[in-house]
Formats: sequence, structure tokens, C-alpha cells
Amino acid sequence: MTKPDYTDKIISLAKRRGFVFQSSEIYGGLNGCYDYGPLGVELLNNVKNIWWKDMTYREDIEGIDTSILMHPRVWEASGHVENFTDPMVDCKECKARFRADILDELECGNKAYKGRKAIKCQQEGKFTEARNFNLMFKSFIGPVEDSSAVVYLRPETAQGIYVNFQNVRETSRQKIPFGIAQSGKAFRNEINTKNFLYRTREFEQMEMQYFINPPEDNKWFEYWKEERINWFLKYGLKKEKIRIYTHEKLAHYAKAAIDIEYEFPFGWGEIEGIHNRTDFDLKRHSEYSGKKIEYFDDLTNERYIPYVIETSAGASRSFLAFLTNAYEEEEVTRENLDGSKAMEKRTVLHFHPSLAPIKAAVFPLVNRDGMPEIAHIIANDLRKNFRVFYDDSGAVGRRYRRQDECGTPFCVTVDSDTLKDGTVTIRDRDSLEQIRINKDRISDYLITKINI
Repeated sequence: MTKPDYTDKIISLAKRRGFVFQSSEIYGGLNGCYDYGPLGVELLNNVKNIWWKDMTYREDIEGIDTSILMHPRVWEASGHVENFTDPMVDCKECKARFRADILDELECGNKAYKGRKAIKCQQEGKFTEARNFNLMFKSFIGPVEDSSAVVYLRPETAQGIYVNFQNVRETSRQKIPFGIAQSGKAFRNEINTKNFLYRTREFEQMEMQYFINPPEDNKWFEYWKEERINWFLKYGLKKEKIRIYTHEKLAHYAKAAIDIEYEFPFGWGEIEGIHNRTDFDLKRHSEYSGKKIEYFDDLTNERYIPYVIETSAGASRSFLAFLTNAYEEEEVTRENLDGSKAMEKRTVLHFHPSLAPIKAAVFPLVNRDGMPEIAHIIANDLRKNFRVFYDDSGAVGRRYRRQDECGTPFCVTVDSDTLKDGTVTIRDRDSLEQIRINKDRISDYLITKINI
């Protein structure tokens, strides 16, 4: 049975409900750049905050936040100036540009050939010879634009960790093995952007570099591979939608590398990489800076340059994976006012409660009899701990459906019984079950369910 492709519907919902907007949309948009709306920024922040908490609220990992602009020698030492390139070709006919290594994935730029793959144009000799294109964004520091003022927007966050290895180790008094984590913006001047948020020119990374004794590299590589797979499963990604891709052709810095891939509607795509980077980075920065970077084990009297196991996740790609994974169209039973039942379709986002942008919505059943006043008091009280949405517009069923599309796990309704005994109805997004509890117990109930 063919699986439905919800790509267009997800993109439409993302805009309609305020998850993602095209950057500079009123000017026609900027290709490969997106803005996160009110719900989108909450979801993205939740992804990053949960990652940060799970990664750094442990004894052996420290956090850091390094500058986007770094000394240009950093990128020479890391190999980015020399090796961070993609092969690029131009079409002689339509003048479009393509990455030469993924022509079978890209569509021809000529609108007259809609749906035609770019690989066909190459086979017909319409492309120029491939040439290397460096993906780093170049800029200048200061008023003079010459070679002495060149800087780059960082294409990854890892190098800021490596150059601060000694600073973090000494100030935190950590001993090997230990890690340094950071999340933040990175920039890549992609030749072709595609698949919504999957490949963009500005994005966010969540990276952790774990420094180890070289003989223990295999043990820690396997450890972090399992840890990171389990993290995605813990927050709701379906097990059958995740797989491991093992790299046979390795980057210049790697001894071993795997990708954690998610099955998006457009196909399998990487959401996190786990790499054994050996001592390449620390050794290169020691060489280029002239500063000794090493570790002395005072228990064994051993001195060495640590190996690094890297976990590198895309916050933006994780956002897209969680959004895609949560999306569902289903039929549910609706109970009418006369007691009869009918089937209706609903679109719902089944976010893990910890990730959901809005944790609870509060409704007065009707806008009279003191119900709005009570509902406002409940909403304001819940806002001390949660992101809450108040809605008094339209039938309750429609309000439920709107919150289903936002991924809100719980809806609280104030009704006539609330006026009598102080109880409210709490409706569960996924099971559709409704329970009644006292309004003074709502916050404790949500804390238990959301597990914050």
C-alpha cells in the first residue's frame, strides 16, 4: 500500500498555524531561509532546551557558547578552507546551477521540462565541467574589504569547542573522559536548497564533543550511538522511521562515522551524525596556533592528545523530523448535542508533551455566567509553569480541532458544573478521553503528564 505524502499539507499547516514562514515573504522570499513563527519558535526552543538538559545536566559534560565569527586561521586548521566544498555545474541552456553529486535528486531548472531530473540534462551534455565551490560565507571585519580583514560565518559549531578545550577543562576541573556541548547558528552557502527546512543556508546545530583516551574510542563511539538513537525514540520518533547509515567513505578527520536517519516524506535523511574524529582537530589547532593542546593523566602519568567522539544534531532538522513524525490525519467520533454520534476527520500533531509548543488550552464553554472569568484565572495561574492558550471563539469542537492542529496535548474546559463544584473537564489530545478534576489540581496534573 502506497504511503500518503503529506509534504505539501505539512508545509501548509506550518504556515497556517504559525510554525514556519518563508523569510522576507512580502518581498518574494529568500531561497533557503525561513522564519519560525510563534508556535515554531516554541517547538524549536523546546527541542534545543530538552537536548541541552539531557546532554549537560550530567557530571561529565560542560556547556559553552562560542562566537559565530572566529579567527580565519581556525578554518584553515580545521580543513574547511581547503576541503569544505561541493562540486558545482551550470546548465548551458537554462543557466541554473546544481550540485554535481546529487543530480539524480534535483529537478531541471527549465520550466518547460517540469518534473525532469537534472541527471538527464547532464547525460545530454548540457552541463559545464564540475568545479569546486566553497560553502563558507565570507565576510570582512572592519571598514576595509581586503584579504587581511576576511572572516567566515561558521559552517559548524564544533571548532569553537576545540579551541576552548583547555579553557573549559581547566576552569571546570574536568578529567578525561568528558564532553563539551553547545547549540547555535551555523551557515552554509548551499548551491541548492531543498525539502523545506531540511537543507537551508542558515540553520541551528546541537553538537557535543566527547574527549577520551584514544584506546577507548570504540567503546565511547558505540555508547554515544546508542544514547543518541534512544534520545530521538524517547521524544516520540517512531522506531520504524529511524535507521543507521554507516559511512564507508570517510571525511578527512574521521576514523568512523554513522548517520542517524529519519524517513521523511521525501525519503531518508540525516538528522544526526556520530563521528570518531580521532585527535585530528586538537592536533591541527595545536599546530596552527603554536599552543600545546594535550591532557596529562595524573593517575597514570600519561600525556596524550585526546580523541574526540562527536555527536552533531541539526536542531532545524530535528524540528522537521518531530513535526513530520507528529502529523496525522484520522477519523474520530463526534458526539452531537442530541446524543447521536458521527465520524469526522481531524488533523492532529501528536507531539511528545515536552515538545508541544502549547501545553494546555483553556476554554469557557460559553461567554457568560462567569465562565470566562474563571477560565482567565485558570489560564493565568497555569502560565506560571506552562505555555497556555486561551480561546473563547466558536463551538468547543472547533476549538479542539484548532488545538489538535497546534499539537496541544490538553484542553481545559470551564462549564456549568465548574460553577457548582469547582471541577473542569480536561481532554486528552491523543486518546480523546475526558476527565473531571478540581480546578485547583490542574497544574499538578499537567506537571505529571508533561514530565517537565
